[in-house]
Amino acid sequence: MEYALEPGSGVLAGIGSTPLIELSKVVPAGSARILAKLEFANPTGSMKDRMALAAIAGAEARGEITPGDTVVEYTAGTTGISLALVCAAKGYGLHVVFSDAFSDEKRRTMEALGGFVEDVPSDHGRITEQLIKAMMARAGELSAQPNYWACDQLNNRDAVTGYLALGEEVWQQSHGRVDAFVQSVGTAHSIHGVARALRLHLPGLKVVAVEPAESSVLSGGPTGSHRIEGIGIGFVPPLWEPEEVEAIEQVSSEEAMEMSRRLAHEEGIFAGTSSGGNVVAALRVAEQLGPDATVVTIMVDSGFRYLSTGLYG
Repeated sequence: MEYALEPGSGVLAGIGSTPLIELSKVVPAGSARILAKLEFANPTGSMKDRMALAAIAGAEARGEITPGDTVVEYTAGTTGISLALVCAAKGYGLHVVFSDAFSDEKRRTMEALGGFVEDVPSDHGRITEQLIKAMMARAGELSAQPNYWACDQLNNRDAVTGYLALGEEVWQQSHGRVDAFVQSVGTAHSIHGVARALRLHLPGLKVVAVEPAESSVLSGGPTGSHRIEGIGIGFVPPLWEPEEVEAIEQVSSEEAMEMSRRLAHEEGIFAGTSSGGNVVAALRVAEQLGPDATVVTIMVDSGFRYLSTGLYG
């Protein structure tokens, strides 16, 4: 499902149609080629612009929200920034439930776009199941107020539709040469949306999920804390559909961070930690499939929003 943009839709018309490029330096000889979708080319610098627009448009279509209302969301920041963009463009308020566990750049960007940000304190900056659930609970309290609408990204079924176009773009830009798709899991909307779009063309597509090794709940492991912002919420996402995924790769925070730095130094790709994790997993899949195959993954967001975290320090 796609949402048509009316004349005068301004910045929202810039969402999507991002570049697809081939990684050249970090991929060893004998492996499949790896193509990376540069989602930091979206207006706020992340793929979440797609789901934010889809979520708001879906609520508008059902009459759940009208201009002047306030959107409420719990977020590690990336979704919050994208919602702030859409809310600014469409005339909604935004109340974000955030935490000190996430980068200050995200906080400042949400505020710059007009969002109101409040914190749920973390346990010494750790991303844990308890933190995410506390943020969700606070957002639930706020959304009970009059003229407040809960986006509730984990349970929002409109969000996945925002990624159908991403999958179609991958198919067109790769000229139909895709054997595997690799993506990290936060809400699970992006991996499901892209995979569904690609499988309309290629039913045999191999889909591989990525999760933090320190909190490998999708693989049946224990919950734990990690440092890969935006993924690994510490419990199985409510809209996760395991039957749509052939394999799950576990990537440690250190592996993801090191690969993010390699991407910057060797490929000139300045991306966040989950993007590094995606490439670590994509390299494993590429080695398995061999030189005649093509693996596609996503550069989820820009490295600019992680400069204060030590990722590039």
